[in-house]
Amino acid sequence: MEFIAVLFPIFFIFGIGFVGQKVMGFDIKPLSMMAIYLMTPFLAFQTFYESSFNLDYAMMLFYTVALAFSLIGVIYFIGFIRGYSKKKTCGMILASAFMNNGNYGTPLIFFAFGEAGMGYAVILMVIQQLLMCTVGVYYAAKGSSENAGFQTALKEVMRVPIVYGALLGVVFNLLNIRIGGSIMEAVTMVGNAAIPMIMIILGMQLAKISVKNLAIAPLSLSLGLRLFLSPAIAFVFTLFLPIDDLLKQIMIVLAAMPTAANTTIYAVQYETEPGFVSSATLFSTVLSVVTLPLILFGVGFL
Repeated sequence: MEFIAVLFPIFFIFGIGFVGQKVMGFDIKPLSMMAIYLMTPFLAFQTFYESSFNLDYAMMLFYTVALAFSLIGVIYFIGFIRGYSKKKTCGMILASAFMNNGNYGTPLIFFAFGEAGMGYAVILMVIQQLLMCTVGVYYAAKGSSENAGFQTALKEVMRVPIVYGALLGVVFNLLNIRIGGSIMEAVTMVGNAAIPMIMIILGMQLAKISVKNLAIAPLSLSLGLRLFLSPAIAFVFTLFLPIDDLLKQIMIVLAAMPTAANTTIYAVQYETEPGFVSSATLFSTVLSVVTLPLILFGVGFL
């Protein structure tokens, strides 16, 4: 079946990282830093350098921010009804409001929609990364005992090189600064290597997640928000956004991605329900094998 052809190579690469981590026990942190600091900035630069800017970019920014805050609003409402503590509410936000459109969503879009979809996916990945390292860090810090907030999030933003790569690509594009063929080939090589690298790293991260004392009810709720409500909200947005059908399909599919792996890192760093957020990351990734084919069928891909 066609969805197997799309999902199999993705989970095969995840599996390489998963098995490699279980057998050899790599130190993930330096590998992750290499991908984040040395590779993804080149991918972002290449994408924005070669793009033709239009209204779609504003629509992608609106979609990403509006989707995240719609889910955050739903979580606050549920937290109020159920009497969640601040820490638990923030943990639910980390587990449910941010999707993994970097080391899962972007390669999925490439395998499903090809190069045409890849450009959109990378742009959405950059916007999502910026959102996670601002709003995501804010809620991780808010749920911590230190109750950190805006300044912590701002410092985190300044440390994310993918944003600088994107901004530099925009500047070169708008100023029509051309880069020599051999240099651009090198940039492209590094950028192209970023996607499989971060996919392998996700497999390694999943291999290290420990699932203990599962909170079934909150976890089920988080999975429902992440895998079902999120694409439903995205679908409603696409009914009103003035964008082409391909971008509409990509927005809906990316909204159905599992919990972002970075939120686990933030949850651990600030001690904001790390066990719960890790469980949501693992189970949403596993369940996506079932839910994503349904979403792909729904948007007319299958």
